[in-house]
Amino acid sequence: MGLFGFLRRRSDKDLEKERREFLQKNGRITDGRVIDSEPTSSGGEVVFYVYSLNGVDFESSELLPSDRLSDPLKYAPGAKVGVRYDPRNQGNSMLD
Repeated sequence: MGLFGFLRRRSDKDLEKERREFLQKNGRITDGRVIDSEPTSSGGEVVFYVYSLNGVDFESSELLPSDRLSDPLKYAPGAKVGVRYDPRNQGNSMLD
């Protein structure tokens, strides 16, 4: 890696894309449950969800773009959802 590569800062979008790609490739899937959702000004929705692993409850959220919200009941509070998580860092997750 050259000097400029070392100094170049990756954007938040790049980091999020890498995180999601890692979870798609290496993540495991478990069951979760939607606990709440809030619409955003951009037409998307923030979905809050909870999942349990080895007796530990994890709570997280994800910003879903409007194109993933075609079925309004899929992410309604109380709905069961698939959660993809990192087995080495179980708090790192995304909706599947």
